[in-house]
Amino acid sequence: MNVQNLPVLNASLNGVATFFIVAGLVAIKAGFTRVHRACMAGAIAVSAAFLTSYLIYHFNVVAVTKFTHPGWPRNLYYFILITHIPLAILVLPLLVLTVLPAIKGRYEAHKRWAKITAPVWLYVSVTGVLVYMMLYVWYPPAQG
Repeated sequence: MNVQNLPVLNASLNGVATFFIVAGLVAIKAGFTRVHRACMAGAIAVSAAFLTSYLIYHFNVVAVTKFTHPGWPRNLYYFILITHIPLAILVLPLLVLTVLPAIKGRYEAHKRWAKITAPVWLYVSVTGVLVYMMLYVWYPPAQG
């Protein structure tokens, strides 16, 4: 694997994180605390791997792939990207604020933060996959 292959890895890691987040939310709603913990630990681990891979890619690749398709796909792409980026930056401190109370057994504080963190984290992981699909699969730049 080389640096050029990292976008597909990053999208895959985001997809796996999405699975773990959803499974963790379903588990806690059903009262399966241990399953919830395992799923959320998996989501955190996969998200950490994503962040590492993402940073490696962007520190090593000079050229940025631009979205070149015209019309509504372009507008949709930029809407997704413009909402994805600030929320992706916000999700790391939100995760810290959510996980630390859980580790300390302060479950009411954990629940309060989780109600904010979970939808943001889920949105970021889903839109990360969508950005990849739109940029590299559905509307790739013309090779020339």
